[in-house]
Amino acid sequence: MFPEANKGYSYDDCKATADWLLAQTDIKPRVGIVCGSGLGGLADLLKDQVAFNYKDIPNFPQSTVHGHAGRLVFGTLKGRACVCMQGRFHLYEGYAAQRITLPIRIFKLLGVETVILTNAAGGLNEDFKVGDIMVIKDHINLPGFAGNNPLVGPNDERFGVRFPCMSDAYDRELQQLGMDVGQELGYGDFLKEGVY
Repeated sequence: MFPEANKGYSYDDCKATADWLLAQTDIKPRVGIVCGSGLGGLADLLKDQVAFNYKDIPNFPQSTVHGHAGRLVFGTLKGRACVCMQGRFHLYEGYAAQRITLPIRIFKLLGVETVILTNAAGGLNEDFKVGDIMVIKDHINLPGFAGNNPLVGPNDERFGVRFPCMSDAYDRELQQLGMDVGQELGYGDFLKEGVY
């Protein structure tokens, strides 16, 4: 069905990449941020930066999207050790879902406990305006309806269970914190909540 579906990276491949990265920096990230289109500048705010081009990281795919810097940046943000992806990988670039999710598996092996995903997207809700920020509370996995997801293929329990519970895929406390901070910063007029 999907010729590359079983061509993800093994646990040992991911561990080798994580170990290589940890040997290059003293920063042990607890927060991983995936910067979507237009948000790569967030990584530039990190202090004590150590940056790697994706092409130099063992086993790492390459971002082909215009405007995605293709860098993994370690540093601190507000005193928290972070790692930021400046650019990511997509199905439309020809990557299998297992390759697209490789960085998240590597994040886990780096010690990341919280992942923040960002992206720029259109929407169907007529109450939303261009430029609104939406905190995601759930998602509909349309490629999954066709059997295209990162759970296809052999499962390695060291990454987690075969079928993780998706009822709490988006941390409710983190969602609420995002909404509260957004209100405090005066973003209430363009801060929304919704299903991706």
